[in-house]
Amino acid sequence: MKLSPDVAIITAMDADHLDIYGTAAAMEDAFIDFSKRVRPGGLVVKQFGLKRGKELVGDNMLTYSLQNESADVYAANIRMMNGSYEFDVLMKDNVLENVKLNMGGMHNVENAIAAIAVASSLEIENEKIKVAVESFKGVKRRFEYVIKNDRLVFIDDYAHHPEELRALINGAKSLFRQKKCTVIFQPHLYSRTKDLADGFAEVLDLADEVILLPIYPARELPIEGVSSEMILEKMNSERKKVMTSEELLNWIKNDYAKTLNKEFGEILITAGAGDIDMLIEPIRNELKDL
Repeated sequence: MKLSPDVAIITAMDADHLDIYGTAAAMEDAFIDFSKRVRPGGLVVKQFGLKRGKELVGDNMLTYSLQNESADVYAANIRMMNGSYEFDVLMKDNVLENVKLNMGGMHNVENAIAAIAVASSLEIENEKIKVAVESFKGVKRRFEYVIKNDRLVFIDDYAHHPEELRALINGAKSLFRQKKCTVIFQPHLYSRTKDLADGFAEVLDLADEVILLPIYPARELPIEGVSSEMILEKMNSERKKVMTSEELLNWIKNDYAKTLNKEFGEILITAGAGDIDMLIEPIRNELKDL
């Protein structure tokens, strides 16, 4: 949710922060209540196909989608080129051709479509919208390229929910199809790990190799029986480990860096909402000269 008195963009209402909301239904209620805060005459832009999308309230409604033609705003003719995307955006009364987004991940294309829908509704000129999208460099820790060359693509992302991880991994693998994908993931919160362990395991199995760091507790005390091993045990992949931060850095230096695929190259992804960001620079320093 993006807060504004006049415009609300409402994306997927996936169950999360259940330590705060209690239930998925209560969290969905919060989105619906949020839509009611938009001032009369304001605009609600909602992701097409939301489970309770019809309950959202607003004088003016637009739906957006990645490619579903039933939405009010959607993309067509998406092309992937060296970690970037070019696409057209189709709206009821407007078309933007050859929009360029210099970020990875199809979910970021969908986010751009929502932003374009708002900009167009404000009658901003098409060329100005396209320039703004192309010049947007993203935000830190959202599909952020730390290293990007033929041998190694190192991506860092804040993803800490199964569906965010799914979008991240699928996005990276679709952009760099022949490269082996290794994910280093730090679970965030004991309660989230307990609630979503099955989902984390399923999504992490999309990667070729997974390293799990210990759970980052943030505001919580430990929960008996809940640890990163809980996710590990539910995964089907054989290439999976739990490591401490120190063990991870040693592994990067002594194992990973020496075994990079020379023919096709590799993708390395760090993900999580805890203190994993403190490891980005040490990892980069070990790999930058490869």
